[in-house]
Amino acid sequence: MNMVKTDMAAYYAARASHYEEIYDKPERQAELALLHEKVRDTLRGHDVLELACGTGYWTAQFAPAAASVLATDISPEVLAVARAKGLPVDQVRFALGNAFALDLEGKYSACFAGFLWSHVKRQEQAGFLGHLREKLGKDTLLVLIDNSYVEGSNTPIARTDSEGNTYQIRRLPNGERYEVLKNFPTDSALRKKLAGAVTEIRIVRLEHYWMLTGRLR
Repeated sequence: MNMVKTDMAAYYAARASHYEEIYDKPERQAELALLHEKVRDTLRGHDVLELACGTGYWTAQFAPAAASVLATDISPEVLAVARAKGLPVDQVRFALGNAFALDLEGKYSACFAGFLWSHVKRQEQAGFLGHLREKLGKDTLLVLIDNSYVEGSNTPIARTDSEGNTYQIRRLPNGERYEVLKNFPTDSALRKKLAGAVTEIRIVRLEHYWMLTGRLR
């Protein structure tokens, strides 16, 4: 049996060419269409900093409505896929960047993070939000989207650690297995965790996804 690896950045780099297959599940299409529209409308006219943009799937959804986009990710492999989408270079820039150690130039009126929050350890979430507040400033619009857990549609939870973080075992096409941190917070848990750093919190909870908007305090 292959050893289970734990390097999440390596997992997403190896999965780059297959990543968007997750959006092909038939049962998720109606909700994805709704989220495309909601994210696009919410970020319309904004100068957007995107964290952990991955292959640029969501960048391509909202970029046409945004004033500008800086889409960042820690992985050169996924950024190569994102750049290949051919989004307008005068409007969208892709750059290497660590969401937990931002080094920014320019001003951004909104921050978007798709499917990043679930990969932030519960004990590190307050620090992550504090970092965003420090780098982006008061009143910046924050938009988060992520997964709701649905038995049979999501990869099963393999274990829960002492801090309450949950983990999945994911397998790549080459057979390699990775343990991936993936938390599935309730609305009340989201509100409790974000209340100290974010105001005007609104949550849309769907069957397979959730979307949260607010403004940094």
